Amino acid sequence: MKILISADMEGATGVTWPADVLPGTPQWERCRAMFTSDVNAAVEGFFDGGADQVLVNEAHWTMRNLLLERLDDRVEMLTGRHKTLSMVEGVQHGDVDGIAFVGYHAGAGMEGVLAHTYLANQITGVWLNDVRASEGLLNAHVVAEYGVPVVLVTGDDVACEDALGYAPEALKVAVKDHVSRYAAVCRTPARTAGDIRAAAKEAARLAVRHTPVEGGPFTVAVEFDAEHLAMAATVVPGAERTGERKVAYTSATMYEGIRTFKAVTTIVSAAVEEQYG
Repeated sequence: MKILISADMEGATGVTWPADVLPGTPQWERCRAMFTSDVNAAVEGFFDGGADQVLVNEAHWTMRNLLLERLDDRVEMLTGRHKTLSMVEGVQHGDVDGIAFVGYHAGAGMEGVLAHTYLANQITGVWLNDVRASEGLLNAHVVAEYGVPVVLVTGDDVACEDALGYAPEALKVAVKDHVSRYAAVCRTPARTAGDIRAAAKEAARLAVRHTPVEGGPFTVAVEFDAEHLAMAATVVPGAERTGERKVAYTSATMYEGIRTFKAVTTIVSAAVEEQYG
């Protein structure tokens, strides 16, 4: 049994505000240890549950945040940017039986600690076939095309509630309870590590590949906080204005859909001016 862990940071233990997740800040250095603890707990739990291999794919910001030297010696870690499937890189090779979303968060425009979708501020909402979408929902549709079930989701309580919509059978572990976008009631790392490890052990039984899902076409709509960002997004082939601050595109598969979404966000991030956005 091979498990892929997609590891994001905003939903990690103790993380509540931007400095906690921005590479290079003292707070980021501190929170890296708690992020690593969450991932390590999932790794250990999956091995407890019978996994033979666990691959961790870094999915946050520069994708160079986890402390490899503190992880279980049995794990392998994929670190760094510019990957074909970004947050779920590694699922496409046909040897993954289940995937865990560790440290995930709610989507742009939703309640939730550090809620966003790919870009920290500029996106105010994303919809997939008219359903408001988080990164978890988008990635769940991608991995479904490879027959891989989502078996575990960790994050704040809002992220766990969001996961009920895209992975109802997956085990969920809330490491903190949302108070506002920048505040939460947090559990200690020792407590969350125990909760995550226990859930991952149980989640291992759900790691059974299924028939790939062909659910397309997929229409993705993206709303921005400024008109010029919507204009910039139309540089991407297929992305068309559907409102003053909104664009949409349609893809036959979510493989194409997530890659187009990445192109849109890359173009838009380059169009943001320092002071006025």
